[in-house]
Amino acid sequence: MFPWNEIDTVLLDMDGTLLDLHFDNHFWLKLIPQELSQERAISVQEASEWVEQCYANVEGTLDWYCLDYWQQQMGLDIMALHRKLVERIQLRQDSMPFLNALKEANKSRILVTNAHPKNLALKLEHTDLSLGLDHMISSHETGYPKEHPLFWQHLFQQFKLDPSRCLFIDDNEAILQAARLAGVGYQLGIANPDSQKPNKIFDDFPAIEDYHHLLDELINP
Repeated sequence: MFPWNEIDTVLLDMDGTLLDLHFDNHFWLKLIPQELSQERAISVQEASEWVEQCYANVEGTLDWYCLDYWQQQMGLDIMALHRKLVERIQLRQDSMPFLNALKEANKSRILVTNAHPKNLALKLEHTDLSLGLDHMISSHETGYPKEHPLFWQHLFQQFKLDPSRCLFIDDNEAILQAARLAGVGYQLGIANPDSQKPNKIFDDFPAIEDYHHLLDELINP
């Protein structure tokens, strides 16, 4: 699928790409409306509609990913609620075999996430993800989400990357497109980011549902 001898660095999204997105979907689409329903004495349906409108208003911006922003908007202790669901934070079953194979193939592994630093820290605390990474960066460190070209400029400069020799893996097609426009040489989609939902269809990028499909070609390029 990829010319691995032309790839030095693999840039990896976190939620839905290395971790099961079920945690985040359940948190933001189920738990938050339930909490708002109780807090504001409104129906769960009303709370869900309000939440979805709020999300739509800032989608694709850094605020969309900012826990501090949502705590202020919703009047809820977002981190305390996160900790109620930590047992749902799970690595994809295929993530560590892939990350280990990348190491064996002498590829640099950089986590590239829009997750808020508090969210990132919680997920690192409750998984072994950090054991499979060489570096990591949250878009909040740069002031721009991955959807923005200046995020990519910052990333390339910070880690002294040749973008043409990078592979970027993400479950969001718009962000894959942003990476392509920024000059990243190779992109790959993840078709099954949430283990509890049907597969996604990618229109403009190759996509897989199991990293094991890449192991043979990675180890024997």
